[in-house]
Amino acid sequence: MLQRLSSTTTRSSSVSALLRYGGGALRRDVLAPISSPHLAKVGENDSKAARWFSIMSSDKSSNLKRGLLLGKRYESTTAAESSSPPAERYEYQAEVSRLMDLIVNSLYSNKEVFLRELISNASDALDKLRFLSVTESGLLKDAVDFDIRIQADKDNGIITITDTGIGMTRQELVDCLGTIAQSGTAKFLKALKDSKDAGGDNNLIGQFGVGFYSAFLVSDRVVVSTKSPKSDKQYVWEGEANASSYTISEETDPEKLIPRGTRLTLYLKRDDKVFAHPERIEKLVKNYSQFVSFPIYTWQEKGYTKEVEVDDDTTTEGKKDDQDDKTEKKKKTKTVVERYWDWELTNETQPIWLRNPKEVTKEEYNEFYKKTFNEYLEPLASSHFTTEGEVEFRSILYVPAFAPSGKDDIINPKTKNIRLFVKRVFISDDFDGELFPRYLSFVKGVVDSNDLPLNVSREILQESRVVRIMRKRLVRKAFDMILGISMSENREDYEKFWENFGKHLKLGCIEDRENHKRIAPLLRFFSSQSDEELIGLDEYVENMKPDQKDIYYIAADSVTSAKNTPFLEKLAEKDLEVLFLVDPIDEVAIQNLKSYKEKNFVDISKEDLDLGDKNEEKEKEMKQEFGQTCDWIKKRLGDKVASVQISNRLSSSPCVLVSGKFGWSANMERLMKAQSMGDASSLEFMRSRRVFEINPDHSIIRNLDAAFKTNSDDEDALRAIDLLYDAALVSSGFTPDNPAQLGGKIYEMMGMALTGKWSTPGQFQSTVNQPHTPEIVEAEVVEPTEAGGQK
Repeated sequence: MLQRLSSTTTRSSSVSALLRYGGGALRRDVLAPISSPHLAKVGENDSKAARWFSIMSSDKSSNLKRGLLLGKRYESTTAAESSSPPAERYEYQAEVSRLMDLIVNSLYSNKEVFLRELISNASDALDKLRFLSVTESGLLKDAVDFDIRIQADKDNGIITITDTGIGMTRQELVDCLGTIAQSGTAKFLKALKDSKDAGGDNNLIGQFGVGFYSAFLVSDRVVVSTKSPKSDKQYVWEGEANASSYTISEETDPEKLIPRGTRLTLYLKRDDKVFAHPERIEKLVKNYSQFVSFPIYTWQEKGYTKEVEVDDDTTTEGKKDDQDDKTEKKKKTKTVVERYWDWELTNETQPIWLRNPKEVTKEEYNEFYKKTFNEYLEPLASSHFTTEGEVEFRSILYVPAFAPSGKDDIINPKTKNIRLFVKRVFISDDFDGELFPRYLSFVKGVVDSNDLPLNVSREILQESRVVRIMRKRLVRKAFDMILGISMSENREDYEKFWENFGKHLKLGCIEDRENHKRIAPLLRFFSSQSDEELIGLDEYVENMKPDQKDIYYIAADSVTSAKNTPFLEKLAEKDLEVLFLVDPIDEVAIQNLKSYKEKNFVDISKEDLDLGDKNEEKEKEMKQEFGQTCDWIKKRLGDKVASVQISNRLSSSPCVLVSGKFGWSANMERLMKAQSMGDASSLEFMRSRRVFEINPDHSIIRNLDAAFKTNSDDEDALRAIDLLYDAALVSSGFTPDNPAQLGGKIYEMMGMALTGKWSTPGQFQSTVNQPHTPEIVEAEVVEPTEAGGQK
């Protein structure tokens, strides 16, 4: 194929340079459709002075062959018979044979990319001609347009791809299509072999540089007819799949002469003839090459409606009194569809991301989003930007209005939400976190780079410095979009975003420490002072008390549970706001965040809670007064608790069970228990340290203190300690090990408390801990009665 253009670099020696081709096309009227001998209809809207077509008819009997040369029509009645020089046979270089075998058998997992590769080659040929013509105006002496044309013959399984690019001389055909010369193909093969030997992933995303040989993925035979403006002769290269040689000959048939460029003719394999359907060609062009900078025309069947006259004999009756039956013939018309074949522009030559953002309307952005990603709702936000400097790329990013239903993108980051283009040629939308981290996988958009290497392998995407820089800037722009939504005057926009993608940002707190400062302002939570409306961390910090040093939070399974937890009592009295973490991922996210604006996050369910009002003298007095009582309670509870302490967080509850400073909270312990793959040993280790805090101002605690000082072995007092612990276990959010035993203790205490409360003394005897003996009652015989009340 054509040697890739470069004026100051050695890119012509790269793998892509020597394996791409330039092309030219002969514009001709076509016998179309292929199976029909009628001429193609020239469209009324065609503003060109001459139409370009290519001959693909296999109908030898047709005398309607027409062509066009240098913009003028001519008609041929007989084929020019001339003695053409014999074709010369050449042997492939060994590495080329290996490369062809590799391409056909293992390199490409998707055959349809052959068209993308060949169109990309044609585009390169046109680019090179345009570049060289700046200094060599004579190259454009044939006034033909820059375009690419693709024609498919589904009946015979033939595809023809023509371009009006630079073309090739005889020597360039040998150098580019038969040898590797100084290209990087040998290095490419070696790197691929090393990757296989190392067990690496050789799934190439955009296999540039070996583009021409991808034609053999679907073809048994390939014919390349090419004319360089630097040469007076046109040459034909012909090769077959699995062959070790190829032929080059001079083109002498005037029917096939072209002014400039290259025409590829692919004779498809039996199993791959489905690619020769015009509809399939059009779809592939739109998918892979929609934004190539040169127009791409495909040969399509079209139709227009017209009215034609038809004869219709009808019988009408005259008046019965003075006329006989008459038969008259009426002229009628009907609408028919006239079919014809013509060229149709298939691609959009100006991608929206190459336009000036100031000239693109919001409606155009939204329309592009809906069309590209098959969405029916408008996005919440979009960002169109160009990055220049050490790395250059253009991109448009979108934040969807809703998360996809029935799919968790957090678990599966391969969302096909980012479409990567290289020089406007679509490469892939199948990524695994190379361009966006997993937690931002909901962002959709297109990225078009000119700096990525031509063989974009999975390893290159993971290791390339260019990709790392692109990733950082894409992530930064994504956060700018989300921040813009959060600052919108319409508060409902961010509420909608948070409902759909809030968990993604919380995952970002866990996975992306570098962007904590960008993620934290976007987080939203309920709180003790805002249990119906979500608030951000900035709003919380603004509402903090002047002497408040920390950001307080409590993790629970619901807002209702968090509002009624005993841990909240003293903070509510002091009017200190507490964040409610009610989502399972919230607690882990906040623990990874650690602080915000130099304020540490503090779990109010952990030990050593500092509310900023410590009174050392009072604490000392309380420890002296209740110190022995705490030891007595600890002795009764044993290993269930690590210690018993005086609490500074309770006001109305008698006691609470707090977690160790570095252990799991009650909420985390509950979540870990629910894990199907949870480790029992780690569960025991993390929950082992629990601190039993008592409220010395509560009547129950004072009664227990009196019981200890009077009779420390009193059974009722000891049972009260057990019940107090179990009640604290439940109210603090923990799960009791034996719920039935807890229920029994509660029933026992209720029985003791309620005995004789509403009954007269001696009416009922206590049945607590006594077996129930059923009373034997003698049966009474009742005589039957008749209706009316009489026997």
